[in-house]
Amino acid sequence: MEYCKRCCYPANAKPTILFDEQGVCSGCRLHESRPAVDWDAKWKQFQEILKEYSAKARANGSTYDLIIPVSGGKDSHYQVHCIKELGYNPLLVCYNHGFNTKRGIRNLTNMLKQFNCDLLRFTTSPEAARVLSKFMLKTVGDITWHYHAGIMTFPIKSAVMYKIPLILWGEHGRSDRTGMYNQSDMLEFSKKDRQEHSMRGFEPDDILRHPNNTEVKPEHVNPFYYPSDKEIESVGVRGIYLSNYISWNDRKQTKEMIETFGFETAQSRERTYSLHAKLDDIHANGTHDFLKYLKFGYGRATDDTTIDIRHGRMTREEGIAMVAKYDHVRPSDLDIWLKFTGMTEQEFLACVDHLRDPLIWEKDANGQWKTKDSIANHIHDAGIDDVRLPRKESLEILRSAALPGSSRDDHILEDTNYIWL
Repeated sequence: MEYCKRCCYPANAKPTILFDEQGVCSGCRLHESRPAVDWDAKWKQFQEILKEYSAKARANGSTYDLIIPVSGGKDSHYQVHCIKELGYNPLLVCYNHGFNTKRGIRNLTNMLKQFNCDLLRFTTSPEAARVLSKFMLKTVGDITWHYHAGIMTFPIKSAVMYKIPLILWGEHGRSDRTGMYNQSDMLEFSKKDRQEHSMRGFEPDDILRHPNNTEVKPEHVNPFYYPSDKEIESVGVRGIYLSNYISWNDRKQTKEMIETFGFETAQSRERTYSLHAKLDDIHANGTHDFLKYLKFGYGRATDDTTIDIRHGRMTREEGIAMVAKYDHVRPSDLDIWLKFTGMTEQEFLACVDHLRDPLIWEKDANGQWKTKDSIANHIHDAGIDDVRLPRKESLEILRSAALPGSSRDDHILEDTNYIWL
């Protein structure tokens, strides 16, 4: 396996990643180019878009200026903060996947209290979450398809319903991490990108017609039907990413949200050292990410170290040590998911066998899966020092004050203990 000589990404990182003649990945090269961007001009452009689309929403009779899809996480806090600072009134839209944590509910509640916004929340049925999670595990190795489908569909349906044309997303993670798009592309939300990536290529009818589908019914997928082109055009719906208009710095932004607005982090993690991301969903940093490791041989720690290496907070060698420590760890929340779906761990693992990337996985003489290679074998590859980034700052683990509640609770559908009324 080829690994980036600057960060920790392998050649099979998803989505497509490329390496240049120096062995540096496209994500690192994209990050390298960001300081040259005229961010003042981008911010001015952003404000002009807000002004234009706020006027359109108001002309439609709306009391809201735009829609912000939220989970209550660090990015949600920051998006809402930016918009409120500019004097706009957003409608917050949340898809409740049913895999909530108490910490996630607290953060969502905190966001509403801090910024005094209205929230529109759609909650999927537990049965729909169960059958879709099982089906998509067996089909594409993803237990959170309904979550991605929901957050990429419900805000657009809400925009059509309430005639609010502008939707503001946070970061387009794929473009930043693997360099899938250039900064000049100014990528915007599209039905095609949603279907190919977030939906794993599956629209609701594809699931219903699938030859292996035995449990998913029309009522389970009804919330995930995308509005028609005519409906989209009638409102003029447009989805943009805040990260296209500011010099996005996840850690700096999160620190501000902790110190100023009381955003709550985790206190510990099983599969990575970072404590401030993916807090609302009990499986995001656990079973969902573990599946990525089982398929492609890398996980969340690889993602996190790559970001910190690019920002000059960590050396590649330190990153490799973190990857070796965390990426392979079996998450304890897998037990919760198995109980929820009624599957055994053996059945769970068997579902992944046909999805394991042969570039990194093989079976040994005893029929057990093992990795062919790891980044630990590439710590001294030639050319690493030629592309090494200077250390700019020490790594600070962002951790809020400890509060009651555990991310190891069973799924929380709704929790009235954290309603602010």
